[in-house]
Amino acid sequence: MFQILAQNVLNTLQLGSVYALIALGYTMVYGILTMINFAHGDIFMVGTYLCLAGAAFLLGLPLGLPLVLVFTGALLFSMVLTALLGVTIERLAYRPLRQAPRVSAVITALGVGLFLENFTLGLLGPEPRQFPSLITMTPWEVAGLTITPLQLLIIFMAAALMILLDLLVRRTLLGMAMRAISYNRPIVPLMGVPVDLVISLTFAIGSAIAAAGGLLYGLAYPVLDPYMGIRIGWWAFIAAVVGGIGNIRGAMLGGYILGLVEVFTPLLLPSSTYRDFVAFSLLLLLLVFKPTGILGRPVFERV
Repeated sequence: MFQILAQNVLNTLQLGSVYALIALGYTMVYGILTMINFAHGDIFMVGTYLCLAGAAFLLGLPLGLPLVLVFTGALLFSMVLTALLGVTIERLAYRPLRQAPRVSAVITALGVGLFLENFTLGLLGPEPRQFPSLITMTPWEVAGLTITPLQLLIIFMAAALMILLDLLVRRTLLGMAMRAISYNRPIVPLMGVPVDLVISLTFAIGSAIAAAGGLLYGLAYPVLDPYMGIRIGWWAFIAAVVGGIGNIRGAMLGGYILGLVEVFTPLLLPSSTYRDFVAFSLLLLLLVFKPTGILGRPVFERV
């Protein structure tokens, strides 16, 4: 019994790490713009396909590159291009709507997501694509647990990225500017902070982290399709809200909570089809009893 529990905790950490990385993009954008970027799940999808393209290109070279170089090259290629995609979306789709009603930004975000899905569908077709294996899958048996190198890579790489992001937000001038904009955006330009640049960098960082999550997801669940970002995006959004949207550490916590829900629901309920029901029920309960999320702080507005 203990071994089964420990094995599922390990699976929770693996899946929760991916959700946490994607949830960070939602929470960073909301933190400075109070806007839900519903296209973020599809940005993750594009990032995953870019990882596939980079890996396929490097594996096809007649150089016999080591897999670690292929992994690193695909990761950097995808993160850079996905960051540029995030900046482009912010500049062309969202920046003109900053003074518009919030519903306009929501509709635009949904439209951007549909555009990315259908552009990918038209470019690559509906057939699922197989993600190449870039890391050995030989499992280790440790105290009755089955552990793969891929699981450890996902858990520790995601943890490293989240720690680096947390340090960036809390210990750097860019992070200070992000927090200042989230607290009082109208006043920040008077202090000499380039608001547009900081917002663009926020989109770039969130999109790049989603691409890193896409690489890890592709390695663990190696069948890709143009609509994969819909469900993953919704689960990551729920993770961000559960943890406290706008709170970096809250998004991390929410990711692991959603990983726990997805892994343990089939063990406690008759069917795995209850996973979405449990996840959305958790979201609704939290919105009723603690709308700001687990780590979110109440916001007071003058009326």
